[in-house]
Amino acid sequence: MVEVTKKRRQRIAELIEPLRVEPGSHVDLGRDFDPGYRSHLVRKAHGRELLQTGIELLAEYQLRLAAEKTRGVLVCLQSLDAGGKDGTIRHVMSGVNPQGVRVSSFKVPSAAELDHDYLWRYAQRLPGRGEIGIFNRSHYEEVLVVRVHPEALARQRLTATDDSIWDRRFRQINDWERYLVDNGITVVKLFLNLSKEEQRIRFLKRIDVPERNWKFSAADARERRRWDDYQLAFSQMLSATSTDKAPWYVIPADHKWFARICAGAVLAEALIDIDPHFPTVGADALRQLDDAKRELEAEAPGGAAPDPFAAAHDGHGHHRSNGHGHGHGHGNGHGHGHGHDKKRDNSNRSKKAGAPGLKA
Repeated sequence: MVEVTKKRRQRIAELIEPLRVEPGSHVDLGRDFDPGYRSHLVRKAHGRELLQTGIELLAEYQLRLAAEKTRGVLVCLQSLDAGGKDGTIRHVMSGVNPQGVRVSSFKVPSAAELDHDYLWRYAQRLPGRGEIGIFNRSHYEEVLVVRVHPEALARQRLTATDDSIWDRRFRQINDWERYLVDNGITVVKLFLNLSKEEQRIRFLKRIDVPERNWKFSAADARERRRWDDYQLAFSQMLSATSTDKAPWYVIPADHKWFARICAGAVLAEALIDIDPHFPTVGADALRQLDDAKRELEAEAPGGAAPDPFAAAHDGHGHHRSNGHGHGHGHGNGHGHGHGHDKKRDNSNRSKKAGAPGLKA
């Protein structure tokens, strides 16, 4: 089990704080967030070890989340093509129990989906209590792709489609996410911020390596021609929908190893804040467990320890009372709940040469 000490919690907070979009701020994506940013807190030489530690931490907290079955987590992943969404999911979530995680991808809406409001199909895929749901592209497509491609909006057969529709949708999405949070669903929003040059390189790799050809299509090249339109749409989305209850985190995506560490850290911070616990067992249930334990110990064959698990853990096979937790000794005495300084070092978000923490 990975221990979440106060120092470790502080390091996570320091790592992700420069990536958080301050609610109410006006974002210019190209000015405010560098896709090649790497924190001085993390070195690539230690990247694999740090990622593995994060994976183990997520596995521990997901187990608690599933056992408690009181709250859920929705992770929204957005990026341009080749931004690394699939790889982020595959690496960051590699240690969790797949029964407690559901990944949903959203393609072009079907005829049945177009018969409903634009949030309807996303609501059908929300995580249940105790689950982590990942939207690989999300409801934010409705203010991104649909905005860049007006023909997609026309297919929704709306009665009012003037320019005010985007402000209305921002408000509706904020209200929906607030509703989810108020009902126990934590919303974690990650935007993987890729540079135009790094996208070009990744596209060429998909073309040059035969085993990757399937990942590239002519549509990817067409969408790249709308780069500036998407950058504006992303900037306005981040400005309008980063809220106190569901803030955006802009993950620098040019370096995959660093992007995965950052994504894992944001999700870990959310789970630590939730602070799920294993359920406690009542007195009646404990007595039943004691009865069952004695019955099972009595069935031990000759020469075998009555309780091999207890023998391995405390050096003998004697009966131990279940009144001390019965194996649920995971507690929460690791510094959870300690707040962290919300002051921001805005120099970490600058792209100017020589800015602290922005060494390429």
